[in-house]
Amino acid sequence: MAAENSSVTEFILAGLTDQPGLQIPLFLLFLGFYVVTIVGNLGLITLIGLNSRLHTPMYFFLFNLSLIDFCYSTTITPKMLMSFVSRKNSILHAECLTQLFFFCFFVISESFVLSAMAYDRYVAICKPLVYTVTMSPKVCLLLLLGVYVMGFSGAMAHTGSIASLIFCFDNLINHFLCDIPPLLELACNSSSVHELVVFIVVTTVIGMVTVTISISYALILSSILRIHSTEGRSKAFSTCSSHIILVFLFFGSGAFVYLKPPSVLPLDQGKVSSLFYTIVVPMLNPLIYSLRNKDVKAALRKTLGKINFLRKE
Repeated sequence: MAAENSSVTEFILAGLTDQPGLQIPLFLLFLGFYVVTIVGNLGLITLIGLNSRLHTPMYFFLFNLSLIDFCYSTTITPKMLMSFVSRKNSILHAECLTQLFFFCFFVISESFVLSAMAYDRYVAICKPLVYTVTMSPKVCLLLLLGVYVMGFSGAMAHTGSIASLIFCFDNLINHFLCDIPPLLELACNSSSVHELVVFIVVTTVIGMVTVTISISYALILSSILRIHSTEGRSKAFSTCSSHIILVFLFFGSGAFVYLKPPSVLPLDQGKVSSLFYTIVVPMLNPLIYSLRNKDVKAALRKTLGKINFLRKE
């Protein structure tokens, strides 16, 4: 529902660009990205579910990461694609808040899943003898519950703050999704308190996750440097490299958008930056983990071998 005294009942999403010559090429480009994202993440979810060798804490969190990326992309990309092929890409006030809620929920949940994965790698490398006890199924479920509780709490804080804004006449959102910065810019009442809420929630999330990941990898690095064999060091680094790449891609682009006030970061530049963590990162996650992970590649060959065998019968 629209906020009390707000005269706006629907918004218009401006999309990524208003240049007619770029609409169809960009539609095809991002449609391709979306297909790769859906196929990649659903494929990884299926692969982990079907292969008992991948039923470990690391792949339990990777399963949830792919599930989040699948839902995350589906929350954003279809509506974005509509902006390339429709003259008026409108969205109701309630639908906009719904998209904002799920967008925040999946973004924050992904942040904490990446942090749980860093802790898992720390235990695996630094405390291998007690790994199965420390990362028991019960502990993994509790960590996952914490991930989704934090995601829900952060999403409620952001959505509740935006829902209290009053929108008078201008309803054109200069973005391809209902994101916080463009909605704050449209509000006709004071948004300083709401900007403070955004800053507090974002810095809290990034702070907690950064501390967890930094401490985990500092201890991992310390442990790796004590390994004498080159092969042992290489194996330890390889188990962490995929995760480190994802962390830099996800948090780098996200912090660039949300930790700078709108006066410092123009919305058009913010839209481009948003593409990385909303479209590109969910597409790259399964590719990075499948191309750089021996266990996933072995499970994929085994699964494809079974499919070929069943076809021949």
